[in-house]
Amino acid sequence: MKQARHPEPGEMTLVAVLGALSDPIRVGLVRVLADGRERGWGQLHAPVAKSTLSHHLRVLRDAGLTRTRQEGTRCFVELRRDDLDARFPGLLDSVLDAAHSDDIGAHVHVSDSPA
Repeated sequence: MKQARHPEPGEMTLVAVLGALSDPIRVGLVRVLADGRERGWGQLHAPVAKSTLSHHLRVLRDAGLTRTRQEGTRCFVELRRDDLDARFPGLLDSVLDAAHSDDIGAHVHVSDSPA
């Protein structure tokens, strides 16, 4: 598998980040990844097909919100909180607070067991 490209913090744009956060599934993925833990893709559960979930994860990665790491046949994803906070101070916390209060993305969850 080809190594995924991750934009450098200076390459992240507000338009790309906000565009990536314009979907409730992607907001839900950011919510579950906000705990700072790296998760296997198989641990992430959303009410969409696996191919659609993969698309959402790619959109988040391409915008710079997440980092994907491959280990053998498994893929892992983590939120790039430090890079986001450095590039757009306060944005992620504001989005997470609003998503929590408006219950956006609550239908996305993570299992504790690796899949």
